[in-house]
This record gives sequence, C-alpha cells and structure tokens, in this order.
Amino acid sequence: MATRFDPFREMDRVLAQVMASDRASATMPMDLYRDGDHYVLHVDLPGADPGTIDVNVDDRTLTIRAQRTPRTESDVQWLAKERAVGTYARQLTVGRGLALDRINATYDDGVLTLTIPVAEEAKPRRIEVQHGTAPTSIEASEPTPAG
Repeated sequence: MATRFDPFREMDRVLAQVMASDRASATMPMDLYRDGDHYVLHVDLPGADPGTIDVNVDDRTLTIRAQRTPRTESDVQWLAKERAVGTYARQLTVGRGLALDRINATYDDGVLTLTIPVAEEAKPRRIEVQHGTAPTSIEASEPTPAG
C-alpha cells in the first residue's frame, strides 16, 4: 500500500512536537496557600529524578530545580515521544516576614511540597494596653470640735 508523504505536514508535526516539549519543560505548575502560621507550596514535578531536586534560597529568591532524564532503551522504535526531558527550573521572589531558614521540603507522588513558616516577628500579636493608676479618692473627715 502506498502512502503519500507530505513534507509540510511532517515538518508541522515535528515543529509542534518540539515546541510542546520546550513549553512542557519550561513550566512547573504550582499551588500556593497560607495555612495558619505557614505557607504551603505544591509544585508538580512528574517523573523528576528525586536526587536531582534542588531547593535553595539566596536573599529573597527561592529557586527550585529538578531534572527528568530521557529513557535510553536500546533497539526500540519510538512511536510517540511527548514527555519532556531536561531541567525544570522556577524562581520565586518571596516577601519579608518568612522564616526562610526553616523551610521543610518533601517529594511524594511527583509533587514537591514546601512548607514555609511565617517568622515570629511577622506574626500578628495582641498588644495589651496598660491602664494608668486610678486617682486616689479623698474622703471627707469629721470636723473636730473646736475647743
């Protein structure tokens, strides 16, 4: 059976595959929320090699890096290869008031979770207002008889 080869369609398919791969490797979807006195950041890193995950803080910049290595099966004919490989990286500028030296990181089921505590000095606190001393009362005394 003869098949018709369309070089433009093939070039479009290859270009779309390359562009999709670049977009997928450049993105790192995340969720961020505050839960009481800490922030929680969930970052999707599906298929990342756990040993390549690197989280670091430099001043107010939080950097997350991870890598997915390509599969290297020999003697196979790929029919589709759409999963992105390479290095994922994302940088976030964080505000003041966070205890960046106490970040906790876990990686489970392809999701990196960072728990970032709020610094003690940034936590809301109640300030008690002191009341001044009440004026002393002066009682009238009984007049003394003149004598």
